[in-house]
Amino acid sequence: MPEKLTNVTLITEFLLMGFPDDQVLQRLYAAFFSLVYLVALMGNLLIITLTTIDQHLQSPMYFLLKNLSVIDICYISVTVPKSVVNYLTNSHSISFVGCASQVFLVLVFAGTEFALLLVMSYDRYAAICCPLHYEAIMNRGSCVQMVTASWFSGGVYGSIHVAGTFSIHFCGSNIVHQFFCDIPSLLTLACSGEQILEYVFIIISCCFAFVCFTFMVASYVYIVSTVLRIPSSGAPGIPSSQGRFKTFSTCMPHLTVVTLFLSSGFIAYLGSASKSPSSLNLFMSVLYSLLPPSLNPDHCFCTTQYNLNF
Repeated sequence: MPEKLTNVTLITEFLLMGFPDDQVLQRLYAAFFSLVYLVALMGNLLIITLTTIDQHLQSPMYFLLKNLSVIDICYISVTVPKSVVNYLTNSHSISFVGCASQVFLVLVFAGTEFALLLVMSYDRYAAICCPLHYEAIMNRGSCVQMVTASWFSGGVYGSIHVAGTFSIHFCGSNIVHQFFCDIPSLLTLACSGEQILEYVFIIISCCFAFVCFTFMVASYVYIVSTVLRIPSSGAPGIPSSQGRFKTFSTCMPHLTVVTLFLSSGFIAYLGSASKSPSSLNLFMSVLYSLLPPSLNPDHCFCTTQYNLNF
């Protein structure tokens, strides 16, 4: 429990109170979270297994999908199991170190996932717009370097934000109005004026993410323009409409996941200045923490079923 030191509160643990303190509702939330977690876990494990043992799924696209599935499992495992245990045991506490670790790991995996999604959009651009140079651009060495760079950027992103958040002093309550430790909820507990540095980090991160998203959208614009320039006769052996349908089927789920991931994160983080708990921020945090890992299996299914071949 918090111990008072002058006007600063020394926090030794936090209380995660994101949802109403009603045991029936909490068990419903636990059941829902458990179901989403199992779907994400089984779907991503299936992707990892298939892309490892099937020799036909060894292209760069499936190598990136396998790494994305590993990240998704790690990402959702940081928050959901702890939340489910808390709801079932009616215990909402998390230690200071546990909270800091949770923030760090969530940001590492979220940053790595976004970087990898950017790499995947480049992979699609190279496959469709530069098919003759695709094998040279996306060779095994390049893929490994891109994935390594994604993990490194995620580690830097998490380190910067966890340092900015936990270098501040907390004044008042230790109640976090969230089902896991996240930066917006923690900043509402900070002493007045001490959140400035982390707010600067958040704004810079959002601007950088927006720039990366712009490049991602630009790559899809090139992809769409390339597909629309396919002659009416289509590729050899494939009607033009069928080829276009296959291309859009591989791209649109990916862009949808990215848009959902970024938009919900932006709303939750840029709305962190409010001192009162926000139902909108809670809902958005559920979107960016639970849905992307669960939607990835659908994305892989579309990519597998409609394998691009121009």
